[in-house]
Amino acid sequence: MKTTLSLFLLITFPFLSSAQTVTEIVKKADQVVRGKSNRAEMTMKIVKPDWTREFSMKTWALGEEYALIYLTAPVRDKGTVTLKRKSEVWNYLPTINKEIKIPSSMMMQSWMGSDFTNDDLVKESSFVEDYDHDILGDSTVDGRICWKISSVPKPDAAVVWGKIISYISKDGYFQLLAVFYDEDGLAVRKMKNTQIKNAGNRVIPTVMEIIPLDKPGNRTIMTYQSIFFDEPVKPEFFSQQNMKKVK
Repeated sequence: MKTTLSLFLLITFPFLSSAQTVTEIVKKADQVVRGKSNRAEMTMKIVKPDWTREFSMKTWALGEEYALIYLTAPVRDKGTVTLKRKSEVWNYLPTINKEIKIPSSMMMQSWMGSDFTNDDLVKESSFVEDYDHDILGDSTVDGRICWKISSVPKPDAAVVWGKIISYISKDGYFQLLAVFYDEDGLAVRKMKNTQIKNAGNRVIPTVMEIIPLDKPGNRTIMTYQSIFFDEPVKPEFFSQQNMKKVK
């Protein structure tokens, strides 16, 4: 009996260990760019077949529940704020001096006309917790050996992607590439993270590019000028009142 049990554990343990390891890999990759908190300055360039547009912004985040984005340029959009506080997301539009609550049904809508969604910018859904992850094997992206990971939403998860295939480097846990699929299994967009370097007090990919696969010639590039992690910031900072005061 003991021999049979020991044999069973020897056979099944690698699979149990692998399932636990892939979750840790995804968590570590998430924490590389999130930290306990972060404060950043960045630019966003929207590229369309017939025009381009650029924004500059400051951002603050605390864990997964709080985030604030403040546009600093161009002049006509300066002062526009997006706030996430727990389950609520708000926009403040200084031109009309009005706060607008974003319903959950609009989280996948474009943010400021870009290829990023409201969900992307404030990380409304938890990639780590809302998906079941599985290692498909190894692959190479930009010369780095990566885990190729399939992430499928849990049955009760409030997410729109039918599947995400991501490539996380074995050195540094950088998510270098992710392909997003709809519920019918069709690849609809790609996210690339490049230019890995020190951007404050941590080494991270400093350029994120979103490419919609169904819109040739369209892409959005987010570039970090600086980002600092784990600085003290209180939940009270992420308030509706502060949307009008933050600079």
